[in-house]
Amino acid sequence: MRLGPVLTAIAVGAVMYAFVMERDTLRRLAGAEPVQAAAEAAPQPEAAAGTPAAAPTVAVVALRSEAQVVESGVVMRGRTEAQRRVEVRAETTGRVASEPLRRGAMVAEGDLLCEIDPGTRPAELAEAEARLQAAQANASASERLVERGYTAETTAIANRAALQAAQAGIDQARREIDRLRILAPFAGLLETDTAELGALLQPGSECATVIDLDPIKLIGYVPERLVDMVEVGAPVTARLLSGDTFTGQVTFVSRSADPDTRTFLVEASVPNPDLAIRDGVTAEIRVGLEGSAAHLLPLSALTLDDSGQLGVRSVTDEIAHFLPVTVVRDSVDGIWVAGLPEAVDVIIVGQDFVTEGQPVRVSYREPPQ
Repeated sequence: MRLGPVLTAIAVGAVMYAFVMERDTLRRLAGAEPVQAAAEAAPQPEAAAGTPAAAPTVAVVALRSEAQVVESGVVMRGRTEAQRRVEVRAETTGRVASEPLRRGAMVAEGDLLCEIDPGTRPAELAEAEARLQAAQANASASERLVERGYTAETTAIANRAALQAAQAGIDQARREIDRLRILAPFAGLLETDTAELGALLQPGSECATVIDLDPIKLIGYVPERLVDMVEVGAPVTARLLSGDTFTGQVTFVSRSADPDTRTFLVEASVPNPDLAIRDGVTAEIRVGLEGSAAHLLPLSALTLDDSGQLGVRSVTDEIAHFLPVTVVRDSVDGIWVAGLPEAVDVIIVGQDFVTEGQPVRVSYREPPQ
């Protein structure tokens, strides 16, 4: 067995052990102090008794904001609905004898929609009139005979009853003739064609559908936490998907909640003289409330404190503070918040890197015009 490689391995291991495990001893033998020992031996400045270490100063960007009066409101998603919608139906039987009116046509109150062929109804009226004349003659004769004592009182009573029945027959025949003309109940727009010429109508058959679009209703639902803020007569602004806006007033606020959604029905009326607003269109409905003071800030300026409360960081004498806020409404330029002083410097960059009472180095950004 050769001893050379073994001795060499032992020597290398001893050197590595000395450099790794006994490094400080080798440095002292070489005349150098350990870095850690030198650092520990260096004198440290003493902090003033009872004074905590100062927090670092953070650079932030702030916005000088002044409160403005902003209109607030309750926003709902809803739809438009015709003020009135009636399916005009026949009350008697017969074939249509009038030319149809096409859908989209405007009709006035009392305009003829459908006319039914009279058939034998004029003859029935003439027969009823003849029976009335005969009943009148019988009733008069029996009254004279009763007065002279030639007939019983019961005969006169029976003749009077026959006279009343004959008069009722005439009224019924005339009413049946009146039912031949189906008229528009109000001024509006034909949503469907009227019944076609020659079509057989029975009692309950539809002649036409008429809708009234001026004014038009707005239908929306408001949650129960906001329903007390909505009052009858409050101004309303509706924005359709097309971008068109219209104004009106609240006409009804339900006193009973929907059992499924726990929301309350709100109706508003909007003038629609040119019929520009269609029935059943989706609309964003804003019910206006009294104006309040608020600040317009970038949405990114909002932050949360340690308890999860929504607010902003402000600057006073180069010290950061947290101020809670309440969101009034959002806009394309930012978000309107309430709960701040009349004038305040709000941190809009760096607010998430400062804490309550921390000193800051502030640069200011001009507010939007």
